Amino acid sequence: MSLLETLNTDMKQAMKDKNKDALSVIRMVKSTVMNEQISLGHDLTPEEELTVLSREVKQRHESLSEFEKGDRPDLAQGIRSELDTLAKYLPKQLSEIEVEAIVNEAVTTTGATTPKDMGKVMGIVTPQVKGKADGKLVANLVKAALNK
Repeated sequence: MSLLETLNTDMKQAMKDKNKDALSVIRMVKSTVMNEQISLGHDLTPEEELTVLSREVKQRHESLSEFEKGDRPDLAQGIRSELDTLAKYLPKQLSEIEVEAIVNEAVTTTGATTPKDMGKVMGIVTPQVKGKADGKLVANLVKAALNK
């Protein structure tokens, strides 16, 4: 089942359940996916769907960070709720230990030794963890591995 089909099914269920918050998020994501389809001119591949979802999650994490800095717990809670709704459409997230293992393997494979080699390592790690791990976590683990 494609992401759009899943979103349509979940949207109908959210309407039946009168879950306005989930319905709002699902409609927003569906709209974004459809806009991406229109701009690309074809149905999205699973990888492209994942890219759209990852972008939506990243935007919400940035908003959450800003709301927390601005001491707006009411708005931050709304964003957390949206992230919970979006989480069910993403693949299972990797643990920090799993990401660290992927990073260490990439460091070994590339022979990277200095922080200047971060691009090489990220080039190998990023496709493996796309949508499954936070980019900041990955970058921090790569930096830590190269600063040993």
